[in-house]
Amino acid sequence: MSKNEFQKATENLRKAVPLMIKNQVPTTPSNYALWYTYVDNALPELNRELDEVVNEHGLCPPAQGESLYRTYVASKTEANVQQLRQSLERMLTEVSHSMNDTLVNTNNFQLKIDKSFSSLQRVEDEGLSFDEVMGLVRNLMVESKDIRHTTQFLNSQLSVASGEIEQLKEQLSQFQQDALYDGLSSLLNRRAFDRDIAAYAGSDTSFSLILLDIDHFKNYNDQFGHLFGDTVIKALAKRLQISCRDGIAAYRFGGEEFAFIVPNKNLRLSIRFAESVRTALEKLTIRDRRSGKQVDSVTASFGVAEFQIGESANDLVDRADIQLYEAKRLGRNRVLPV
Repeated sequence: MSKNEFQKATENLRKAVPLMIKNQVPTTPSNYALWYTYVDNALPELNRELDEVVNEHGLCPPAQGESLYRTYVASKTEANVQQLRQSLERMLTEVSHSMNDTLVNTNNFQLKIDKSFSSLQRVEDEGLSFDEVMGLVRNLMVESKDIRHTTQFLNSQLSVASGEIEQLKEQLSQFQQDALYDGLSSLLNRRAFDRDIAAYAGSDTSFSLILLDIDHFKNYNDQFGHLFGDTVIKALAKRLQISCRDGIAAYRFGGEEFAFIVPNKNLRLSIRFAESVRTALEKLTIRDRRSGKQVDSVTASFGVAEFQIGESANDLVDRADIQLYEAKRLGRNRVLPV
């Protein structure tokens, strides 16, 4: 690195660290890389999106930061689902071909053994000569060498595949741990929620939390089956995502329960937003393809709480949860507090 490059890198780092502190960004290697790239102005599109995130949220939520890092900064050689799938498919294809070859050779060997035993039977019946008998034995030896070579190659392939599977399992486990999104609903997942709400609670940014739970969800599973229950979750999640604006983020909190983190809005405005989502869900129409039966509305109960300075993220979740279950107790399909 030249002296000028070193000076530039030092200056970028000097600019990046205060910005990270200002925006409540944890000092991880990936975050350093993201904000270093930001102050370097090397990727205008990254700067534009990062500015929008900070303007909407008042800080940079961890889930948003990781998403931008992976989109703009992360090395293309880093593990992702597609790479894992391709590696697994390639390995299985190679093993499958080896197994097919081994089965073919084994079948051929079995046929030749049967033929050889049939010929050996002729030793007693027809009195074959010594040379003819030795010829049969030599043929069996040649064939046995071929099948031994094939099975040894298969064993070698399986041994290599076993090692590769262990590596893939570790990579997949790491990827799943780092994943931000829920596989079924495509919303941000619980891990992203926990990190984001902790970041908000640790900042001086005002925000509110909305928890919602699908009413009578068990009935959908009992009447139509779990696949239809999954369809309900997907449809509701899509409607929640459409509702997000002004920096609001939707999460799958767990099971049939979801959450919104609402930045820069007080309790009154957050209740109004929750009410608009509640009425939008009532307009959902979902059809069960197998039975033809149709659900003309999906209702949910909502609990809303505004963050209070000094409380923890868990305290805020507990207060919103209390409101949610009170809404359930009072008859469901409502937002509390009113």
